[in-house]
Amino acid sequence: MDYKIPAQTRIGHVHLKVADIEKSLAFYRDLLGFEIMQWYGSSAVFISAGGYHHHIGLNTWHSKNASPAPLNTAGLYHIAILYPSKKDLAFAVKRLIDEKYPLTGASDHGVSLAIYLNDPDSNGVELYWDRPKEEWPLDGKRNLQMGSDALDLNELFSELTQSPE
Repeated sequence: MDYKIPAQTRIGHVHLKVADIEKSLAFYRDLLGFEIMQWYGSSAVFISAGGYHHHIGLNTWHSKNASPAPLNTAGLYHIAILYPSKKDLAFAVKRLIDEKYPLTGASDHGVSLAIYLNDPDSNGVELYWDRPKEEWPLDGKRNLQMGSDALDLNELFSELTQSPE
């Protein structure tokens, strides 16, 4: 098949089933900083960064007070939240650590720096920053070479002490 999706196509939003909207808002709104755009009755809420109609929908339509999905089943692995700058990612990660929120991983993928954690419903969440495309690692044939090396948190946090450019 020769069809390719247009290069400008983006993932617009993700909609998650949650057990308790207030617990989810304590994570996504109060900890990560998303803002509420609209409630849909009392069983769904739409949240965003920067005033977009919604980046994340949270609902309890089929999941109110439910247990998290079993780990070894098909379904969502994680959602990924892309930060506009390395400094923004550093600030978010420092906030998580200061609040003693448990992280599940931290990786330098060559193309990006990523922190992993779980939301209150055990949905995986990746917070990341993309390196400029011209810095992405390529092999001799110009094929992308992503990896999963340890992330140097001290180097990431050094962004917080640098003066603005």
